[in-house]
Amino acid sequence: MARKVSPAKDFIAGGFGGSCLVVTGHPLDTIKVRLQTMPNPAPGEKPLYTGTFDCAKQTVAKEGFKGLYKGMAAPLVGVTPMFAVCFLGNSIGKRLQQKSPDQELTVLQLFNAGMVAGVFTTGIMAPGERIKCLLQIQAAGTGPAKYAGPLDCAKQLFREGGIRSIYKGTCATLLRDVPASGMYFGSYEVLQRLLTPANQSRSDLGPMRTLLAGGVAGMLNWAVAIAPDVLKSRLQTAPEGAYPRGIRDVFIELMRKEGPSALFRGLTPVMLRAFPANAACFLGYEVALKGLNAVLPGL
Repeated sequence: MARKVSPAKDFIAGGFGGSCLVVTGHPLDTIKVRLQTMPNPAPGEKPLYTGTFDCAKQTVAKEGFKGLYKGMAAPLVGVTPMFAVCFLGNSIGKRLQQKSPDQELTVLQLFNAGMVAGVFTTGIMAPGERIKCLLQIQAAGTGPAKYAGPLDCAKQLFREGGIRSIYKGTCATLLRDVPASGMYFGSYEVLQRLLTPANQSRSDLGPMRTLLAGGVAGMLNWAVAIAPDVLKSRLQTAPEGAYPRGIRDVFIELMRKEGPSALFRGLTPVMLRAFPANAACFLGYEVALKGLNAVLPGL
């Protein structure tokens, strides 16, 4: 029998899971963004970073371990409500397709519910991602800092281009998050079913199986998301007016100058981050959900 869907509980538990994800995964996210946006080396010059571990080494050497956590305030403030809305969207996506509260959804229906979550979160995710990427790139530079922090960054973006500047890259974020969220939630649900022993319910699963399902779901999510994420990062950190037609111009320039392999730049830190961060997210979600079911069984 399918687990009963409760949007209110999913909202609260999802927010807690999102906080767990940020704290666990932010260092590798910093490395991913720096690799994706580093300048293209001139002929005969060495690239700024030779790979994931070189980027991490240089960051720690120049900025200390706190450099790996640059820009974390923006996603931490944004991710708790964003993941709350994300899990709420997935829950509503399920509810819309169920004919009865106990109906077990098909794999395609689970994927569709996840895509609804991607639509729900873009409004929160896009500005948070823009601010985070700008702060991460600034920290990697050698010149004077332009932004004092997330709030100052948001203020300056608003002064320079209004609300459109803050939401620059929204379509790119949507292009990334809708199919990726479908894969994320759909694969987690399927893995949970496969890992549940016969004659037992999902609530009986131990933490190790939850960590495995969440970690693999995170990796599958990024397998879908990495290419549009590279385009999004380039667009959101580019000077105003660099790409008049948005993500299409980013794609054309990237293909012309760097080739298709550039779409997968940053894949190593993404995958290294994806398993532990999303394992922590879903474990936090399941723990919070069990607590809510115990305290508020009727909600």
